[in-house]
Amino acid sequence: MKRILITGAAGFLGSHLCDRFIKENFHVIAMDNLITGDLKNIEHLFKLENFEFYHHDVTKFVSVPGKLDYILHFASPASPIDYLKIPIQTLKVGALGTHNLLGLAKVKRARILIASTSEIYGDPLVHPQTEEYYGNVNTIGPRGVYDEAKRFQESITMAYHRFHGIETRIVRIFNTYGPRMRLNDGRVIPAFMGQALRGEDLTVFGDGSQTRSFCYVDDEIDGIYRLLMSDYVYPVNIGNPHEITISEFAEEIIKLTGTKQKVIYKDLPQDDPMQRQPDISKAKEILGWEPKVGREEGMKKTYEYFQTLSKEELEKTDHRDFSERNKK
Repeated sequence: MKRILITGAAGFLGSHLCDRFIKENFHVIAMDNLITGDLKNIEHLFKLENFEFYHHDVTKFVSVPGKLDYILHFASPASPIDYLKIPIQTLKVGALGTHNLLGLAKVKRARILIASTSEIYGDPLVHPQTEEYYGNVNTIGPRGVYDEAKRFQESITMAYHRFHGIETRIVRIFNTYGPRMRLNDGRVIPAFMGQALRGEDLTVFGDGSQTRSFCYVDDEIDGIYRLLMSDYVYPVNIGNPHEITISEFAEEIIKLTGTKQKVIYKDLPQDDPMQRQPDISKAKEILGWEPKVGREEGMKKTYEYFQTLSKEELEKTDHRDFSERNKK
């Protein structure tokens, strides 16, 4: 049985990756410090013999007994609310955490896949974004802590590949959605759905003309799996190229939820990208991958998940003391 370490395993994408690799008959070693992850996302796996969990911060030395065939590094705050509240931890997990895991991959002779993001493109001047585009990022802006953490992550990964001969893979993830997303984390879909379920008006930042491209989680996980098993070492965009404006998307959510809220507009946050659309030519050619789940189907499944949450869960905000955790 192949053994795989998945960091950030209690998060949104991490937990779905755990499910996929269990399904593929791997022994899954899950790791998370729970700074933004939630054990309820993986508690259904605890009873399995081929699943184990380590409560650990990967910015500290990482040790896993026994052989390792693969490592997936998905530990990182991923929403604007999170990385603006914990900027130092965001930078540390991108730098120190990645360094530690690349070192572990070297010792274990394991293949490692690093989770990068479309945010490395910043507010892009090229549309759609190809992997060859170097980006337009404000290094000293508030979002720079996330953007630059991911850009450094890619650089050190390629350095380990070239200098140490480590088998590395880099996935650039575009906006992904589906069950297990956290409400009130600052991302568009859970924010809109949470507001709709609470009977609040939907908040659009800016004039709503900015665009996003949303990929359903099952498609995203399949693309990541295929990339890990491929021989391609350079970054690959995995996302859905179907683009929509935020204003149009807000109207879709109102129609989906059957609510009668208005759309209200507020100031656009600093450095918020105006366009986001992946060029997935490489994924199609190299991995034979493209998304299969349409937005209407995916949003319906996601809304059904949010409907299962209790009133308390819908209304609560995240009260975890990020400042205290960041000092540790």
